[in-house]
Amino acid sequence: MKAIFYPASERGHVNFGWLDSHHSFSFGNWYDPEKVHFGALRVLNDDIVKGGGGFDTHPHDNMEIVSIPLKGAIAHKDSTGTEGIVYSGDVQIMSAGSGIRHSEYNASHYDPANFLQIWVFPKQQNIKPRYDQRTFDQSQRQGKWQVVVSPDPIDGGVWINQDARMAMTKLEAGKDITFTPVYEGSGVYLFVIEGEVEVGNVKLQRRDALGVSETGAVSIHAETSAELLAIEVPMFG
Repeated sequence: MKAIFYPASERGHVNFGWLDSHHSFSFGNWYDPEKVHFGALRVLNDDIVKGGGGFDTHPHDNMEIVSIPLKGAIAHKDSTGTEGIVYSGDVQIMSAGSGIRHSEYNASHYDPANFLQIWVFPKQQNIKPRYDQRTFDQSQRQGKWQVVVSPDPIDGGVWINQDARMAMTKLEAGKDITFTPVYEGSGVYLFVIEGEVEVGNVKLQRRDALGVSETGAVSIHAETSAELLAIEVPMFG
């Protein structure tokens, strides 16, 4: 098993007033040659958007873009004609494909919103841009994995143009759980949203991450109550 520890303290950080963001991988003006991507996982930004703030309309192409609100809600509008609100408990995905333009704003004028912005390299290039959003019952991730992103409809997640999956769980202190990749040769990027866990002999705290590859399963022990996101992606480079 190969493992790469990504401490929360080593993430890139920018604060523009309206946006306070931590970057797990090189993004914008922050570049770290050791943190460019983990397999097909290119971006994981932990964004806090001030009330009334947001991202003006801007373009993307050939990227799978997932948004997971952790607190608050995001108002979304894009060039496919989609417009709506993405709430905590929802997961949103855009296949930028041949090209898409979108804007995202904090749906509240007063309270901050916190969401994870995740980019994955696509399997097929230049597909027709598409949008999907789904609401998940968060009680169904207590002590087990709830798949929220997957190319396989049987998993119940939003569809992604890649052999990649994302799953979330909430664990009680002292409990154990295992994440098993379904695609041969995949790696798993385990991101601790809240709490403290142990993977092998590596202790992970809030917003720490561990990239694991060349293994059949990842066993996790919750030191405290914890909330986790597992991202399974093809490995390359």
